[in-house]
Amino acid sequence: MFSAADQLSNATKASIDVQLAAMNDIASKALYSVAELVELNLSTARESLAYSAAAAQQMLAAKDAQEVFSFTSSQAQPGAEKALAYGRHLASIATKAQADLTKATEARVAETSKQVSKLIEDLSKAAPAGSENAIAVLKASVANANATYEQMVKASKQAIETLEENFTEAAKHFTPPAAEKPARAKKSA
Repeated sequence: MFSAADQLSNATKASIDVQLAAMNDIASKALYSVAELVELNLSTARESLAYSAAAAQQMLAAKDAQEVFSFTSSQAQPGAEKALAYGRHLASIATKAQADLTKATEARVAETSKQVSKLIEDLSKAAPAGSENAIAVLKASVANANATYEQMVKASKQAIETLEENFTEAAKHFTPPAAEKPARAKKSA
């Protein structure tokens, strides 16, 4: 039969192993998300540079101020749409990263919680008489920590949903309404 010190030592080692695996998993997911973000920004910068060069050539080729004004006016809507597309892609990366990190964290927290509960049960079996209150306080602390974690996950999911709703609402304002055809007037004979 193991002593309480051996059980605590084994549980601590297992907990550290789980935490190291969790940090490695989270770091790799975060690094992947950063790589996606860098690729998005590089792509956007390349497209912006190409667009700016083409726009500068068109502006220089303009024959008068009216043509310049007409060109700049016609570029407002596509510019807003590009900014909105960038925001959507950015939100998509953030949403995916949040989902990946939440999934990885939930798995690790569940494993750690399981290990801690097992340790508490093992310690309570080996605990001397009269330590029931201390064990109850320890169990309550673990339950409170788990409840706090669940609230944080819920709040982060709500924040991501709100972000997505805001992008959808912004898209409505930048998307031109469908052009309605004017009704034809009947000719009088």
